Amino acid sequence: MDYVIEMLNIRKEFGGFVANDNITLQLKKGEIHALLGENGAGKSTLMNVLFGLYQPEQGEIRVKGKPVHISNPNIANELGIGMVHQHFMLVDKFTVTENIILGKEITSGGQINIKKAEKEVREISERYGLAVDPQARISDITVGMQQRVEILKTLYRGAEILIFDEPTAVLTPQEIKELIQIMKTLIKEGKSIILITHKLKEIMEVADRCTVIRKGKGIGTVTVSETNPNELASLMVGREVVFKTEKTPSTPKQDVLEIKDLVVKDTRGVTVVNGLDLHVRAGEIVGIAGIDGNGQSEFIEAITGLRKSESGSIKVNGKELMGFSSRKITESGVGHIPQDRHKHGLVLNYPIAENMVLQTYYKKPFSKNGILNFKEIYNKARTLIKEFDVRTPSEYTLARALSGGNQQKAIIGREVDRNPDLLIAAQPTRGLDVGAIEFIHKRLIEQRDHGKAVLLVSFELDEIINVSDRIAVIYEGKIVAVVNPKETTEQELGLLMAGSNRKEAGEETHV
Repeated sequence: MDYVIEMLNIRKEFGGFVANDNITLQLKKGEIHALLGENGAGKSTLMNVLFGLYQPEQGEIRVKGKPVHISNPNIANELGIGMVHQHFMLVDKFTVTENIILGKEITSGGQINIKKAEKEVREISERYGLAVDPQARISDITVGMQQRVEILKTLYRGAEILIFDEPTAVLTPQEIKELIQIMKTLIKEGKSIILITHKLKEIMEVADRCTVIRKGKGIGTVTVSETNPNELASLMVGREVVFKTEKTPSTPKQDVLEIKDLVVKDTRGVTVVNGLDLHVRAGEIVGIAGIDGNGQSEFIEAITGLRKSESGSIKVNGKELMGFSSRKITESGVGHIPQDRHKHGLVLNYPIAENMVLQTYYKKPFSKNGILNFKEIYNKARTLIKEFDVRTPSEYTLARALSGGNQQKAIIGREVDRNPDLLIAAQPTRGLDVGAIEFIHKRLIEQRDHGKAVLLVSFELDEIINVSDRIAVIYEGKIVAVVNPKETTEQELGLLMAGSNRKEAGEETHV
């Protein structure tokens, strides 16, 4: 069998912690090979070894049958290996072309020939169906477009083998469809792809074979056409996974959150939340369904005090919170799982223990007279780490070193432990594996069953339908319909999210 890449018996350690334990992965030419595992299983570590960012303690890498030593990413590039990272490596202030040619600039007479570079970028972009404006500034284009720039960067450098690290974690459903099409086009053009993911639906749709790793060990490689999502999930987490969230019918009581005629502008001064009305009651989960860019982010930022509202009313337990600071809002009984865990959820260079008291560090027993009591902070963290199954080498480990799923569990532990009357969960399972998703859904339902109000914002329609008691559809900054999840479908929700009225989408009863 001819393999373009062979990673044989790879072992990678970090100070005694074994991230990859004797893992083998073999990639055939012209295939999409999925690398599946839970958050923290060692998928990204293995690919960072292949891309030259890490050096393995043991094992061998072969490219087209020849043993190679990949000591840095430049050597990986020379061998035809390109990597599209989960967290994009782009310079915001630069244009698309400037980012793509960075380090590989075309010069004539000591000057960068930007026109020639733009022409080349346009040609590659058209060849692979990656419609991107070469002159656009990175800060002005969508996340999906930024990802295309990352793909173009690898193709510009002549990559034959592309590694995609969790490529759909930050994309909308429409962008995911477009990315799958792009991957199929790349394969037709003779490329080979390694796809790091934990989204079983995507593996079933796009991958030829799948290698599963669990807690750093290789479990095996399966042919995708001969398996199913349940079998893959069991291989990944080592037990049967329940995809359908079990919950009793809700028994909602009084209004906890009341929003009336809310108007919010985005950073450009454009009105994106435009007269929004919503109420969430104690003992229910209200899901917000909408296509990205319809005001969801600004709406959540307005409720949590991260963004100033123009007008309207935001009440929690009957108390007006409009214009309050984030801390005042937090202290009024609001918990917030932010959609960007790195920007608004964690201080990445702090130990995970200190991140777990970010909302309460200034209160007893964590501080007295402005002096932090680290013993109490670390005791508390140990309790929460155990209770919320945060997998970390220790409570002293920096937040940045944890996998996305474990970072998210730490945030949820911190917010739930404060026992808020209103828990706002924005994209709470973005980029997480099925085991972590199952855990988080159970926690949200537990909050509801304890009589709390939960506001869930998600782009995952199956999550919205599965977890919510009522679904509010947001379109162009307004709630345009409220539907019962038991009486709706993904298709109907999709039409409402795209701006169809309820008659066009199919009659629904208000709940």
